[in-house]
Amino acid sequence: MRVGVSLSSTTFENNPYIGASALVERAQVANQAKLDLLSLGDHHLTPVNYFQNVPMLGRLMAEWNSGPVGCLFLLPLWNPVLVAEQVGTLAALTQSTFVIQTGVGDGQDTFEAMGANIKTRGRVLEESITEIKTIFERRGVTGNPDLQVNPIPKQKVEWWIGASTSIKGIQRAATMGDAWYAAPFLNPAKAQELLAHYLQACEEHDKEPRPVIRKDIIILENGEKALEMGSEIIQRGYRGMKSDAVIVGNPIQAAEQLRPFKDMGFTDVTCRCMSIPHEETLESISLLTQVRELLNN
Repeated sequence: MRVGVSLSSTTFENNPYIGASALVERAQVANQAKLDLLSLGDHHLTPVNYFQNVPMLGRLMAEWNSGPVGCLFLLPLWNPVLVAEQVGTLAALTQSTFVIQTGVGDGQDTFEAMGANIKTRGRVLEESITEIKTIFERRGVTGNPDLQVNPIPKQKVEWWIGASTSIKGIQRAATMGDAWYAAPFLNPAKAQELLAHYLQACEEHDKEPRPVIRKDIIILENGEKALEMGSEIIQRGYRGMKSDAVIVGNPIQAAEQLRPFKDMGFTDVTCRCMSIPHEETLESISLLTQVRELLNN
């Protein structure tokens, strides 16, 4: 099972420079740990400082030579030509695989502010994926072969399509994506239930299945401390998650919590640190190397 990291772009520091510097340090630690993926999320109109994915990922890639790079684009909120241009530029900074993570997004207020229609987000997502793939295949923009995006990625581009509990979304991941990007709030039982729908859709469309999942984590050498921190955060209502959905403990405990997902066929896990202090975040990222070794032995 490959183990990557999705760095949280949120900072509660009043000085954005301090928050940005912390994010750079986390990328450096992830690179030293030789993790399997470095990725950033996509969020807009936040009440606290949130570093936008494209410029920040470009900066973090200067610290990263370990492997593939990923970036989440909630495509219903984006112009597909702009995404193609941004990915083309980011991909030029690495020779590794570039992973486009995407999904329908949520939040009526956000959609309205971004000039998007939440009611048509599924259709727009599919249209945008098709448009970007067409651009990367050099077949022009909006059907016009005279309009081209440059540069385009020269390396492999993977599409990880997110879907939580929507069967239609999971079927979309099977038919249009290289992977189903499962939601972080799934516990093993719910993941197994939804995985069956994904595998069935892959079989029906003659697609090679590749289920991947994101997990929110706290991993410390002191497992009791990690469990205490995790319990407090969950009790405060962390992203609506329950304790059986997060990965919390020491490396041995974390590996055992991830093992059910590996055993049911998930090929990758992308780990995102919960809302913990910077030093504990660095420790959690660095310990993912041990978790990967334990998980795969």
